[in-house]
Amino acid sequence: MDRIRVVMAKPGLDSHYRGIMVVSRHLVRHGMEVVYLGNQLPEQIVQTVLAEDADVLGLSSLSGNHLALVPPVLQGLRAVGADDVPVLLGGIVPAEDADLLRAQGVSEVFGPGTDLTSIVRMIRELVARREGALAVVPLP
Repeated sequence: MDRIRVVMAKPGLDSHYRGIMVVSRHLVRHGMEVVYLGNQLPEQIVQTVLAEDADVLGLSSLSGNHLALVPPVLQGLRAVGADDVPVLLGGIVPAEDADLLRAQGVSEVFGPGTDLTSIVRMIRELVARREGALAVVPLP
């Protein structure tokens, strides 16, 4: 397996960077390639996922904009045929919002204080599942 490529972004104008920076550095220390975007609009995030051939998309939201900005990212990924790219969300997300976002396609939601090793493990599992699914697709 090649190095796992993770695009990390903050949808909208959220200015709380500590969490996404800590997670990004941890992923790099565990052998992953991280493409850090900072603040971007949903369309820009989707285009970068495509351009970078991302294995996983990590989003961070601490300003309460997750219900306004994450669904357009998911819709954008579906529109371009990249809805097989797992999307992880980190930040302050109420449980009922997390359930709603999972139902819309977010693979997992991580809150403050999440053990960083569990994020690495989740990414590796999601990528292995995705690669396994891609491997069994019959050729025309």
